[in-house]
Amino acid sequence: MQIEVLKSKIHRVTITEANLNYVGSITIDEDLLDAAGIIAGEKVQIVNINNGERIETYVIKGERGSGCVCLNGPAARKVMVGDLVIIISYALMDFEEAKRFEPRVIFPDSLTNRLVR
Repeated sequence: MQIEVLKSKIHRVTITEANLNYVGSITIDEDLLDAAGIIAGEKVQIVNINNGERIETYVIKGERGSGCVCLNGPAARKVMVGDLVIIISYALMDFEEAKRFEPRVIFPDSLTNRLVR
């Protein structure tokens, strides 16, 4: 049996831009992606803490060290710059593997969207 489990989470980052006139997706600082183990093109769920919206899209790498978290395309209407969000990815795993799996969860500084060292 395969089940879907939490793989990665970027907990409480701030939306820095909402770009309606883009094809779609979410652009995320590459430092955050590396720390969370999320790759470009991966499907993610964005949970908006401010308004409760939940959006699914795919990831585009943002400039490393920039702190950017930008929702693009129609999803830009679901956020406002300054909103706090949680970014989540999931993985399908065998049931026994899932019981042993440790998700990668990071807690960046929510004011700067940079990793706290």
